[in-house]
Amino acid sequence: MQQTNTTQNHDTTTEPTNGVLVRRMLGLAWRYRLGCLKALGLQLIVQALKLAGLGLTGLGIDLLRYKVTGGRWPLGWLGVEPAVSGSGFGPVAAVAGAALVAALAHAWLMYLAMVCDARLVQDIIVALRTQVYDKLQRLSFRFFDANQSGSIINRVTADVQAVRLFVDNVLLEGIVITISLVFYLVYMLNIHALLAVACLASTPAVWAMMVVFTRIVRPAYRRSRQLADHMVLCLSENIQGVHVVKGFARQDPETQKFKNANLALKDQQHWIFWRVSTFIPSITFMTYINQAVLLGYGGYLVIQDRLPLGGGLLVFAGILQQLAQRVSDIGSIANSVQRSLTGAARVFEVIDEPVEIASPPTPAVLPAGPLGVAFENVQFAYSDGQRVLHNIDLHVQPGQVVAITGPVGSGKSTLLSLVPRFYDAHAGRVCVGGVPVRDLDLDTLRRNTGVVFQENFLFSNTIAANIAFGHPEATRHQIETAARTAAIHDFILTLPDGYDTVIGENGVDLSGGQRQRLAIARAVLLDPAVLLLDDPTAGVDPQTEQEILEAMTQAVQGRTTLIVTHRLSTLSLANRVVVMDNGRIVQEGSHEELLTTAGHYQELAQLQLSYNPGDTPPGTPE
Repeated sequence: MQQTNTTQNHDTTTEPTNGVLVRRMLGLAWRYRLGCLKALGLQLIVQALKLAGLGLTGLGIDLLRYKVTGGRWPLGWLGVEPAVSGSGFGPVAAVAGAALVAALAHAWLMYLAMVCDARLVQDIIVALRTQVYDKLQRLSFRFFDANQSGSIINRVTADVQAVRLFVDNVLLEGIVITISLVFYLVYMLNIHALLAVACLASTPAVWAMMVVFTRIVRPAYRRSRQLADHMVLCLSENIQGVHVVKGFARQDPETQKFKNANLALKDQQHWIFWRVSTFIPSITFMTYINQAVLLGYGGYLVIQDRLPLGGGLLVFAGILQQLAQRVSDIGSIANSVQRSLTGAARVFEVIDEPVEIASPPTPAVLPAGPLGVAFENVQFAYSDGQRVLHNIDLHVQPGQVVAITGPVGSGKSTLLSLVPRFYDAHAGRVCVGGVPVRDLDLDTLRRNTGVVFQENFLFSNTIAANIAFGHPEATRHQIETAARTAAIHDFILTLPDGYDTVIGENGVDLSGGQRQRLAIARAVLLDPAVLLLDDPTAGVDPQTEQEILEAMTQAVQGRTTLIVTHRLSTLSLANRVVVMDNGRIVQEGSHEELLTTAGHYQELAQLQLSYNPGDTPPGTPE
C-alpha cells in the first residue's frame, strides 16, 4: 500500500510548462537536424509539385476553353500570341506532358520523403528509448520504490513513441503545412486578392477552436497515460503471480480486475475520441463555408469575365481543397501536440531524475587483501521519512562471518543494502576496507561485494551465462569452479546440455535451492572480498536448506561475510551474531553466548529447537 500511495503522489507532481516541453523536444530534433532538413526539403518539393500540378491543370482547361470558345488567350502573360504559337492542340499537349512529368516527380519524391521520414523517426525512437533505459540503469532503488512497474514500462515504450510523434507529426508536418499555406496564400492572392481574403475569412475562428481544444484534452491525455500504467501493472502482476492466482482460484476476480482497468482506459479514450471527433469535423465544416464563398463570389467573377475559369476558379477550388486537407491536418496536429506533450513530460521526468548514487569525481582506491566492513553511527530512512536504522555501530573484521537476525522489519536487509550503495545512509558512514563507500568507484565497490538475495532473479539464458552475468569474460573453467564452490556443479552436469542448458524465465524450471545455489555461484565468480547473503535459506525445505548451507560454507571461506537469517543452522556458521530490533542493535555475541542470554535470540532457539536455558547449546560438542 505504501508503494501505491507513493506512486500516486509521484504522478501528480507539477509538470513542466508546454513551452519548456516544446523547447526540449525542439532540442531533440536539433540533434537530428540533417535528417529533419532532408525530410523537410523533400516534403516541401512534394507540396510545390502538387501546386504546380494544379496550375498546369487549370492552364490546360483554359487552353481548351480558348480553343472551343475563343476569348482571352491563356498564355498572354508569357508574351506569346496565338499567331506565333499557333492555335492548335500543341500547347495543350505540352501542358499535359508537363503535368505528367510533375505527377511522376511528385510520386517519386513522395516515396523518398516517406522513406526519409521513417528512417528519421526510427533513429529518434531507438536513441531516445536507449537513453531512457540507460538512465533507468543508473537510478537508485528509490525511483523504483516510488514508481510502479507499469508506469516505468510505458515510459520506455508508449511515451517514447509520443515524443517521436512530436518530431514527425507536429514539427515536420507543422512546418510543411505552414509553408504550404504561405505558398497557397501567395498563389491565391496573385490570382485574385479579394477572392482570397473572402475565402479565408473563417481562419480566425479555426484558430480559436484549436486553442480551446488543446486546453481541454491535455489533462485527459495525462489521465489516459495513468490508466494505461495501471492496466499494464495489472497484467505484469498477474503474469508474475500466476501461481498465487491459480493456487487461490482467483482467475475470475483477476480477470474482472483487468477488465475494469481496461474499461476505464477505454472510457477515457472514448472521451478523448469524442472530443477529437467533434473538433476535426467542426473545423472541416469551416472549410466548406470557404467552398460556398468560392462558388458564389468566384462564380460571379467568372461570369463577369474578371477571373479565368481554369487558371482561376478551378485552381482556386483545388487550392481550397488542399487547404481543407491542411486545416484538417492542423486539427490532427493539435491532437498530436497534446499526446506528445503528455508523453514527453513522463519521458523527461525519467531523464531528469537525479542520479542519487554515483561514483565520486576522484574515487578512492580499495586497499589490497581482505576487506572489513564498518557501520559508524549509521542512520537511514526511506522516502516516507520514517527512520529505519538508528545509530548503528558495527565493525566486521576482514574474513569474519557475521550473522544478523531479528524480527521482521527490524532493518536487517536495509543494513545490508547500504554496503553496495543500493541506498546511501542519511547520517554516519559505511566503510569497506576502511574507506567510506561514498568515496569509492561504484562499479569497483559492487564488483568487490557479492550479493545473494532472498529472491534471486535468473535470466532466460544458459546456466553458464547466468553464472557469468557479473563477469561475462569468465572462462568455462572459472564458471565451473564457481559452480563447484556453490555445490551446483554436479546437478548442472545432469542437465541435457550441461552449462549450455537454457533455463526458463527467472529459473522457473529450477527448484528454489537450485536457484539459490546458482545465485551463490554468480556472486562467488566475482571473487568478492565481501559477501552479503540476505536470508538465502528462507522458505525452503530441510533438504534444500542443507544443500544451500553446504554451498554457503564453501562460499564464505576467506571472505568477509554478512548473513541475514532466522535459521539457527545458518546462524551457527557465524563467528558473531548481531540481533536487531526496531532499527537498533539490541544483542551481540557468539552463537553459544546468545543462546544462554535472555532475549530475542534465546526465544528464537526455543521456537526452532525447543531449547531451554541450562541445556547444552545446539551445535556444542558433548
